[in-house]
Amino acid sequence: MNSNTAKKSEPSRWLPWLGVVPFFLFALLFLILPSLRLFVGSFTDIHGNFTLDNLKTLVTQTSILNAYSLSIRISLVTAVGGGLLGLLMAYGVTQGGLPKPIRSLLITFSGVASNFAGVPLAFAFVATLGRTGFITALLKNVFGLNLYAAGFNLYSFAGLSLTYIYFQFPLMILIIAPALDGLKKEWNEAAQTLGASGWQYWLRVALPILMPSILGAMILLFGNAFGAYATAYALTGGTLPIISIQIGAQIRGDVLYNPNLGYAMAMGMVIIMAVTMAGYSWLQNRTERWLK
Repeated sequence: MNSNTAKKSEPSRWLPWLGVVPFFLFALLFLILPSLRLFVGSFTDIHGNFTLDNLKTLVTQTSILNAYSLSIRISLVTAVGGGLLGLLMAYGVTQGGLPKPIRSLLITFSGVASNFAGVPLAFAFVATLGRTGFITALLKNVFGLNLYAAGFNLYSFAGLSLTYIYFQFPLMILIIAPALDGLKKEWNEAAQTLGASGWQYWLRVALPILMPSILGAMILLFGNAFGAYATAYALTGGTLPIISIQIGAQIRGDVLYNPNLGYAMAMGMVIIMAVTMAGYSWLQNRTERWLK
């Protein structure tokens, strides 16, 4: 009886692993193998021979370094701008006493808007803030304000940053709202009992507790913007040479065609993203200790 039970339980031990087979298969096909292809391609030439020329070009060619710099600057601006805007809006619906239907509406909007990117988002901004966009025409015809004559340009650094912030701040709301909900009322009551004002509570108690979560969320926003490609390409047509567009030009372009250099540039992005995610994980661990 015991031997039969042992035989029956033997397959059942492996049965739960069947549920994670699609995950491991997905990770193998779309994460591990492409990463290995990038790594190998970075150290080979078009003939398959080993070379370090791709890495040398990566750190010496001015246009590539400028592309990395531009992408990092856009990512930093949109991470900080979208992070602060999302933090204020999340505070309004979690701690500001707004009606619950407003919170549900904002969270639903954030879930949709954080995934609204690529060509549809670029088209929406062109139709709204392009040279003949709705808002541009409205400001010009009704208020006599010509945005483009005043220096605004949707197809510039500022325009692309504004477009990125559209999907950055909803993501910040989704990330930071649970952290704001995790603030215990007892902490505020204790601070008030000791004579602290509302500003003192936030500056000396709540904000230090939330800071790892806020910084971690902004790091995640940085990575989200750093890896974006379709929105920037559809909006600027490649005239703003961020690193993701430069990689596309190297891998499948007609002028800058050098796939192996593109692989090396992509490896540089992978390294930056890995450092970003490591920082995010470290800050999340610090946050979880406070919010338990």
